Amino acid sequence: MKFITLFLLVLLPVVSAGNPKKPNVVYILADDLGYGDLKSGNPEGKIATPGTDQLAKEGMVFTDAHSNSAVCTPTRYGVLTGRYAFRSRLKKSVLNGYSDHLIEKDRMTAASLLKENGYHTAFIGKWHLGWDWAKEGKKVDYAKPVQNGPKQKGFVYSYGHCGSLDMAPYVWVENGMPTAVPVKDTVRTQKESKNGWWRKGPTSPDFDHEDVLPNLTRRAVKHVKEQAKTGKPFFLYLALPSPHTPVLPTPEFKGKSGMKSAYADFVTMTDDTVKQVLDALKEAGVDDNTLFIFTSDNGCSPQADFAELEAQGHDPSHIYRGHKADIFEGGHRVPFLVRWPARVKAGSMCSDPTCLTDLMATLSDVLEVKLPKDAGEDSVSMLPNLLGKSQKPVREATIHHSINGTFAIRQGKWKMIDAPHSGGWSSPKPQEKKLYEKLPSIQLYDLASDPGETKNVQEQHPEVVKALQALLEKYKKEGRSTPVK
Repeated sequence: MKFITLFLLVLLPVVSAGNPKKPNVVYILADDLGYGDLKSGNPEGKIATPGTDQLAKEGMVFTDAHSNSAVCTPTRYGVLTGRYAFRSRLKKSVLNGYSDHLIEKDRMTAASLLKENGYHTAFIGKWHLGWDWAKEGKKVDYAKPVQNGPKQKGFVYSYGHCGSLDMAPYVWVENGMPTAVPVKDTVRTQKESKNGWWRKGPTSPDFDHEDVLPNLTRRAVKHVKEQAKTGKPFFLYLALPSPHTPVLPTPEFKGKSGMKSAYADFVTMTDDTVKQVLDALKEAGVDDNTLFIFTSDNGCSPQADFAELEAQGHDPSHIYRGHKADIFEGGHRVPFLVRWPARVKAGSMCSDPTCLTDLMATLSDVLEVKLPKDAGEDSVSMLPNLLGKSQKPVREATIHHSINGTFAIRQGKWKMIDAPHSGGWSSPKPQEKKLYEKLPSIQLYDLASDPGETKNVQEQHPEVVKALQALLEKYKKEGRSTPVK
């Protein structure tokens, strides 16, 4: 008997080492933060970002990470479903604050996957995936609950607003119920505030635009501390409204970025939110086994005032062409930082192409559970890269989408765009036909030698164009870009 007991004592650590405790998961998604806005991705950047600087030192920096879309809503759909948003009813643009739900009924999300596996799941912040307001005709009854929101998509707890912070209605919804009925309309015009404006719309008495980011930060910090006490694994999806318009740094952060720019100050304030949440995890003693991810939904918006930033030596897109809405790299290449002390080496770096749709497959890999065939169709596990065990790129290819529905496909060093224009807000814009009517209808770039997408080499490599066109069509037709496991 003593021998058997001793044998079990020796064996148990080996078994548990192969099956570590389920990690907590914290996923923070910034809004319109450019790849070049963080020093971890752009050492020449001029904005002070001490929080994410520390995060980078303690974790892994992904230098080739991308949103599946160059704008808000479709990226968020991809994050939660592991599926390209062009497969949904949204083929271009974004939803508004009154839009009905986008995530289909019964579709698995990252939240529902984790909930099924024993996690407490929470959403705090900007939803922008539509939910169904209680409506009588076009009139919303704010005294009634919303349907098909976070609560129905796998989140045990939820607190947030429906769209971007410049989109009405300005109403907090907690666990499916508006927290207050709007009593007035508010508006701030661009004349009143260059990039601190918002559209006119119903506003609840407990909704203060200037306090939205601080409010969400306080709630996230409190939530982390409360969940840490339960001993149960938890998932927090913190979708920040910043640094998207309205650009509203609080007095504490004005000038703190080191630049004369409200946008830069708002970036520094956003960076501080990341620090506060991470500090809360550390103080609660649960950070070691917490998979902590920080990224952005797309590139920086022109609302940041590029000329003002450029005059001070800062480029939110770093060396990349374009910005938010564009099919060029600046539209969808995003900062991506991961910290998980229990399993990810501090100070490490990954140059493997990664997509924001990859959360779903990564979580299933971490939990060692199999995804259903109709879930995470465009999601690839990042776990081999996180553990430093990948011998080759984990993704076969990645699809990107611009605001007007222009496609790009990336495989290895090659990126093909199925249009002669930007697909977005950079020149040549889709509506500027005179600027591109004589250009080739396809763009092909060698990102290894030309990361700035300055030289279209489609004419020199017709075989590459043909292969990428075929792969893009295959992914569209088959309804997935990953093999069924």
